[in-house]
Amino acid sequence: MANARPFSLRERANRVIIYSILLGAAAFYLLPLIVMVFTSVKSLADIRGGNLISFPQEILLDAWTKAWSEACTGVSCEGVGGYFWNSFVIVLPAVLISTAVGALNGYALTKWKFKGSDLFFGLMLFGCFIPFQVILLPMAQTLGYFNLANSTPGLVLVHVVYGIAFTTLFFRNFYVGIPNELVLAAKLDGAGFFMIFWRILLPVSAPIIVVCIIWQFTQIWNDFLFGVVFSGHDTKPVTVALNNLVNTTTGVKEYNVDMAAAIIAALPTLLVYVLAGKYFVRGLTAGAVKG
Repeated sequence: MANARPFSLRERANRVIIYSILLGAAAFYLLPLIVMVFTSVKSLADIRGGNLISFPQEILLDAWTKAWSEACTGVSCEGVGGYFWNSFVIVLPAVLISTAVGALNGYALTKWKFKGSDLFFGLMLFGCFIPFQVILLPMAQTLGYFNLANSTPGLVLVHVVYGIAFTTLFFRNFYVGIPNELVLAAKLDGAGFFMIFWRILLPVSAPIIVVCIIWQFTQIWNDFLFGVVFSGHDTKPVTVALNNLVNTTTGVKEYNVDMAAAIIAALPTLLVYVLAGKYFVRGLTAGAVKG
């Protein structure tokens, strides 16, 4: 490092231009979030009297408190706080189960080929392209048959079933790149199906596991259609509560409360991408072009 050549004046100018462009692009894409944050801490009088990107005259957190626990949704006065935890209760088991099943499916479809495995994978791949609306009625009938209608376990089951196709695709494409000789050698040493998966495949699967967790977490947390159709009054996810809050007016429209509730609902997925975004890109590219 001591012998590193110092940047020339032209190179420094180029770096300044590049970073200026990148900062400008970042500011442009962050503008909606900035507007939401500013609006959420303004008073109603401040919102009516200023423009969207003006700084608040006074920072107030009353809207955040009301959005969390006191906002009126038309049926009762309650915020998105309780439904925020409902979403976690739905998301966490659904993500873990669909990721685990997808890993086993991808492993079996690449390292333990069986008759009809390619057809099976093709049918699962076809499941990735089935619109949500097509399965609403048969899924409602199935949940009713198993007495899971309007319940949290029912919503978990819906997201697991719909997510398995995607996780299987991700894991299958990732495992194609792992040499079959490793599995064959383990078989010769007497290792069975689950031993090979646990000792050989799973330890190298961290990148694609991160991809599946982020993908499933984002998809399930942001889901509205399944939540509004298959949930009951006490099992609604936060997206349904947010919709009820924003689209129900009982007097003066409180834009600051709406923006605070929207930010609260978006915080988990925002944090996931901020903390693990680079791992998501690495894992996705690791299994995107194989098979």
